[in-house]
Amino acid sequence: MQIEQKIRVLTVDDHPLLRSGIAAVLQRAEDIVVVGEVSNGQEAVESFRIHHPDVTLMDLQMPVMNGIDAILAIRAEFPSARFAVLTTYDGDVQALRALKAGASGYLLKSMLREELIDTIRTIHAGRRRIPSEIAAGIVEHVADDALTDREIEVLRKVATGTSNKIIASQLSLSEVTVKCHMKSILSKLAANDRTHAVTIAMKRGFLDG
Repeated sequence: MQIEQKIRVLTVDDHPLLRSGIAAVLQRAEDIVVVGEVSNGQEAVESFRIHHPDVTLMDLQMPVMNGIDAILAIRAEFPSARFAVLTTYDGDVQALRALKAGASGYLLKSMLREELIDTIRTIHAGRRRIPSEIAAGIVEHVADDALTDREIEVLRKVATGTSNKIIASQLSLSEVTVKCHMKSILSKLAANDRTHAVTIAMKRGFLDG
């Protein structure tokens, strides 16, 4: 098979060992070739302009520019660009954000060895590839009220063990307002208490972890 016929892949992840692991897996596929490896979203935008890959494997959490912002930036220039998100997070919120940004696939890093090659081929063929457990999570929470940006900001403070009084001071809010935000957060997440709310929010991807 000629090199021009191969599926050209760009890998974007800030962990060199993971990039090496991906390259090793893809060496088994005669129809796939890695054309570039970069470590953050800004480098991904620049590398995409040079290589025009068929499929980009994009991590979500990276320095300089995160994966979702990189997808949006690339698709603004190249609307037909195709992406598979690689992440350790299986939360429905992160998945939905990635899909709304333009990703066609969502792949947990724990699945790479078994699912990576088929995922790349599927996305290159113009189809979506989303693990069943992530798809189920999206469907389960599709009717839920999303947390607002302010509620997420409050919950991040709660996750560090900060009291309502200090949160109010740090965010220039009244303590009553913070308590109202917490009441709303507990209701939306169906959480029993503050700790439970943080746990649920991290699992679903409202908090980065």
